[in-house]
Amino acid sequence: MNIVIAGAGSVGFHIASQMTDENKDVTLIDRDPARASYAASHLDCLVINEEVNNADVLKNAGIDKADFFISVTDSDEVNMIACGIVSSEFDVPTKIARVRNLDYSSLGIMKEAFLGINLIVNPEIEASRVISQTVSFGAMSDVALFEKTDVQLRNLFIDSSSILKNKSLKEIKKTLNEEFLIAGITRRDFVIIPSGETLIEENDKVHIAASQHNMEKVFAKTGKSTVPIRRVLLVGGGRISTLVARDLLRKGYTVKLIDHDYERCKHLSEIIPDALIINADISDEGVFEEERLFDNDLIISATTNQELNIISSIYAKSLGVSRAIAVVSKKNYLNIATELGIDATINPKSSTADFIIKYIRGSNIESVHSIFDGRAEVIEISIRDNTNITGIPLKDLLMPDNSLIVSVTRNFSTIIPDGNFTLKNGDSVLVIANKKSINNTLKLFSKQR
Repeated sequence: MNIVIAGAGSVGFHIASQMTDENKDVTLIDRDPARASYAASHLDCLVINEEVNNADVLKNAGIDKADFFISVTDSDEVNMIACGIVSSEFDVPTKIARVRNLDYSSLGIMKEAFLGINLIVNPEIEASRVISQTVSFGAMSDVALFEKTDVQLRNLFIDSSSILKNKSLKEIKKTLNEEFLIAGITRRDFVIIPSGETLIEENDKVHIAASQHNMEKVFAKTGKSTVPIRRVLLVGGGRISTLVARDLLRKGYTVKLIDHDYERCKHLSEIIPDALIINADISDEGVFEEERLFDNDLIISATTNQELNIISSIYAKSLGVSRAIAVVSKKNYLNIATELGIDATINPKSSTADFIIKYIRGSNIESVHSIFDGRAEVIEISIRDNTNITGIPLKDLLMPDNSLIVSVTRNFSTIIPDGNFTLKNGDSVLVIANKKSINNTLKLFSKQR
């Protein structure tokens, strides 16, 4: 498979990194010398430091042989025009563009072919969707949902008071006595796909797989019970906040939204009249007390300033706000936010990359979620006819190192399988694998007899 990617920012870099690890032929184009140089020194692919909207540059990138063209530069217009050039001048089966400007969606281009684009991805829509899902499940942690199973994946930070600290997974199963699976652990800079003997340590970040019903029991027993959420404070009046506010209002939540820009607040009061719009700077001393912002159940910090999102979330929780969600993109900040007590972090760039990677991988891939700062994935795979894995006990499958079958959904029932379980055609399987094992894992589940 040949892939040409325009844009070496976080999304383009992540997609290129994952695709090269899966032995795809990747060419990356970026006009910024610094980003191109960084990509060239960190990725095993061809990197071209040129403008993408040039037919000769695209030819030099091997566009004639490409199966996918993905344009994820910082400019919506560049992304759309680049796809238009590829569509009109070259025979590339699939063109994908990242488009941030929601005004374009009102033209209907999100729903039908436009400039030959097969898939348009909007980071703000993806991020707002994830935020709304997280709120629906109590905003207790990050939540990964899947297409054909009710199994969720959530994370739990192990602090000094956790009842899981210094216990093996076998001991934890006995202690909690619920149907769940610890699918992975982040420990400092390491990713661990655990066994029953693995010990949980303080400051670990564990990812738990279970149905919603069992997940709530597990969280309650580990000291993080569900709290009612009715009143929501949104910080920042950008596109993500606007989408989230509209969705939460439709679901019956009371919404306050605060932004420092007066003209933006006037506009927001017109387009979301059921929300209380507050024109103030969240960073001003005393604003929480003056506007009684602490009188909310949940704060969602979604400004363009990641540091402000983290600080305002932490401060709100110190004043008694029960739950906090922060929009954060930098990998280093994601772990810091969790350690500081923020319940859930939303990374728009990661959710955008996951959406595109799922599309590239093919029709039997139902969902893709990057975890552990992109060092591992949870993949939902539909088992199709003639695979080499049906009818074989899981203990006898040659699963790649650092990979694990988390759950199986069969006939609308979810199973946490043991070693004697055998897969059937039609099953939907959740698999976790670290970055280096993903390619072999995908080969195993797609290989023919």
